[in-house]
Amino acid sequence: MKSGKMYILFFLFLIAGTKPKVFGQNNNTNGENSQDKKIADSLVKCATKYQDTGNLKQALALFENSLTIYKSIGENQKIGECLNNIGILHYYQGNVLNALRFFRISLNAYKKAGYKKGISAQLNNMGGVYYYLGNYPKALEYYKQAVIVQEELGDKKITAALTKNIGGIYSKVEDYINAMKYFNSAFLIYKSLNDEKAIAQCLNSMGFVYSRQSNYKKAFENLSQALTIADKEKDKQIKVEVLSNLGELFYKQSDFKKALSYYNICLKDSKEINSLQYKSDSHIAIGNIYHQIGKNKESVDKCKVGLSIAEKLGAVSVEKDACECLYKSYKSLGKNQLALTYYEKVNIFEDSLHSEETSSRMMNMEFQKQQLVDSIAYVKKQNLIDLKHKEEVQKKEKQRNIIIVSLLFMLVVAGGLWSSLNFVRKSREALRIEKDRSEELLLNILPAEIADELKEKGSVNAQEFNLVSILFTDFKSFTQTAEKMTPQSLVEEINVCFKAFDLIVEKYKVEKIKTIGDAYMAAGGIPHPDENSTKNIVLAGLEMQEFVTKRVIENEQKQIPFFEMRLGIHAGPIVAGIVGVKKFQYDVWGDAVNTASRIESNGMVGKVNISETLYDLIKDDECFTFEYRGNIHAKGKGEIKMYFVEKKKPMNAREQLQADELVFN
Repeated sequence: MKSGKMYILFFLFLIAGTKPKVFGQNNNTNGENSQDKKIADSLVKCATKYQDTGNLKQALALFENSLTIYKSIGENQKIGECLNNIGILHYYQGNVLNALRFFRISLNAYKKAGYKKGISAQLNNMGGVYYYLGNYPKALEYYKQAVIVQEELGDKKITAALTKNIGGIYSKVEDYINAMKYFNSAFLIYKSLNDEKAIAQCLNSMGFVYSRQSNYKKAFENLSQALTIADKEKDKQIKVEVLSNLGELFYKQSDFKKALSYYNICLKDSKEINSLQYKSDSHIAIGNIYHQIGKNKESVDKCKVGLSIAEKLGAVSVEKDACECLYKSYKSLGKNQLALTYYEKVNIFEDSLHSEETSSRMMNMEFQKQQLVDSIAYVKKQNLIDLKHKEEVQKKEKQRNIIIVSLLFMLVVAGGLWSSLNFVRKSREALRIEKDRSEELLLNILPAEIADELKEKGSVNAQEFNLVSILFTDFKSFTQTAEKMTPQSLVEEINVCFKAFDLIVEKYKVEKIKTIGDAYMAAGGIPHPDENSTKNIVLAGLEMQEFVTKRVIENEQKQIPFFEMRLGIHAGPIVAGIVGVKKFQYDVWGDAVNTASRIESNGMVGKVNISETLYDLIKDDECFTFEYRGNIHAKGKGEIKMYFVEKKKPMNAREQLQADELVFN
């Protein structure tokens, strides 16, 4: 049952401002701009009303229209507010990565406007998304940045929100004493401000903590008060979160009738506001209750719906809960084969959930006895020798001044000094060559900033990236083709291909990760996030396939064996870093890497196969055309929507003339 967890709403600011400043050269001097601003302001008011009543789709459309107008007249503060609201709507609909993207853009707009209240709000919002994703250190980092900005502002409402969010982090790490301390502090501030919605959110959070402490009476009191306020304020987003916690509260007490009642209402309201997160949770929770009361067929139906929604969200923990429910229900129905299928999926999801934690532990290993540290230690040693040589030179110079009365002895000293200086010069040159050689070797293995961190600290911290594109290639029928080749010609052929791939990824600023046998792996957007990385990695993939196709034709003409290649690309969050103490390399981990491998293995020779996630990111790019392949079964991943992508061919003169005629006719 939700793995024993309940959700706490973190507060997302909705910055409206008081008397917004005007930005741009022509503001307030051009009547047309003034009229456009009034239209955009009206759209925002309408959108806010739709948002408050749970009509998120209509609200999103109006915010996007107002954003276009504000951009045209250079209203940076208003641009930031629209982007903030769009991010909030994406979060409420379960698209947390899109929400994070809009919050980042909003933060930049607020910085251009010099609007510190907005900057503080966006830092808080980004911390909230990381909080939802379970990255509590990152969340705390953004909250602390928001506090620094807030110290200059002194806004009680924002202070309360930040206080509540920090309490949420303590709650997640099960430090309930500190969590309750921060929640109570936020509650008192909100009460003094008479902010009903925020009071409801605090009561919901405190109810969650009381439930975790098995103080069910206090939990029910707080959650009931929160539900009353949510109904009064007609805020369905808060309402579904409180209903979900109430359902979980009674489930823990084995009062399945009341739990079912709350979850059914939660499901109904979730559908009205199109909250995929709570629709999925409610279906699975109801399925678990049906299993507890012996209605296993109904349990299967509910959990399947919940699993389907969770797969769209990419919520691994929720998918695991759904599969656990299906495993238990099928087992109770005596359908052991189906039960075993879902039991295996539970184990797969369990491994996926623990993979990030395992990666972090691996990447925190000390590089104490590795070759690179030895090389750095050698450079330091040579620097000490150089210093001693300098000291020796100075000492001899003093001796020369003392015995200057003797010309012969002075000549001897001068000769000795020249010899020493020559030795120092040669030592310095040898040191420089050795250092350059070490630097060149290191930069050939690792990205520059990773290499600098490794030299400075002797270890590298793991880095998390929210959106990285992963590319895999693999030669079809490699073993059978390799049997027809000598070892030398096999290695030469692979080397020709991989050298070409290296030049291509360098051209498109894609980071080569590693080769594994006949497979080649690369990633876009690391170690520096780049908004063009998704487009560039697809262009790189198309050029790789083009090279292999030309190579096939050349080898066929020469009547020698050749390799055909599959290529797949996926985009998603990953963890990157270095592991091991010998033959170290920069590598990436995460579910997105596994999915990219499955996309490649389900591709076709000569084609670039991409996932739906990547397709959504580049579908509007005019230089690509796409072929939808439908749902393809991927091992360990289930059904995945896939697309073939090609570079759009330029029209010839006749096609251009026909297109022009259509336009003018």
